[in-house]
Amino acid sequence: MSDISTVKQYFDTLGDRFDYDAAKGLNASFQFELTGDGGGVFCVNVSDGDMNIAEGEQEEPSLTITISADNYLKMAHGKLNGQMAVMTGKMKVKGNMGLAMKMKQLFPVIKN
Repeated sequence: MSDISTVKQYFDTLGDRFDYDAAKGLNASFQFELTGDGGGVFCVNVSDGDMNIAEGEQEEPSLTITISADNYLKMAHGKLNGQMAVMTGKMKVKGNMGLAMKMKQLFPVIKN
C-alpha cells in the first residue's frame, strides 16, 4: 500500500485501513479540505462501526481538517505528526477536538 501517492488513491483505499472496531458507537463526519495540487474536499462519514466516503463539502461536518494535499499524504504515511502540523500552522482543525484525537485510531497510517 505504500504506492499511495495521491489523495484520491488514499480515499479510494481507506476502507482497507479504516479501523471498523474503533468506530463502533461513533457517529461523526470528518471533512478533509485538501488544498494545492491534487487536493479536493472529501468527507468520511462514520456511523456506528461503518463508514462511507463522499467527495465534496458536507453541510455540517463534526470535524473539518484543512491541510495541503502534499502534507496530508505525508501525515498518512507517518512522515508528519498531526499535532506538530497543527502547532506549526500546516493544518487547521475546526469542530469536535475529541474526534481529532481519535483520528489516528480510526485512520491508521499507511504501512510501508
